Amino acid sequence: MKLVKRVLIGLVIAFAVFYLVTRPEDAANAVQGAFGAIWGTGVAVTEFFVALAGG
Repeated sequence: MKLVKRVLIGLVIAFAVFYLVTRPEDAANAVQGAFGAIWGTGVAVTEFFVALAGG
């Protein structure tokens, strides 16, 4: 099972490097989108707890 996990992780990293080298603008957009989604989630959770604490 550990071997399968290592192979899959290696394939994912290889694909990411290949994508970064062959399509750098698309890779940058993908990273920006991912960070935007994470940021949006954090803002929504914060607003939820502020509203919950406020009444």
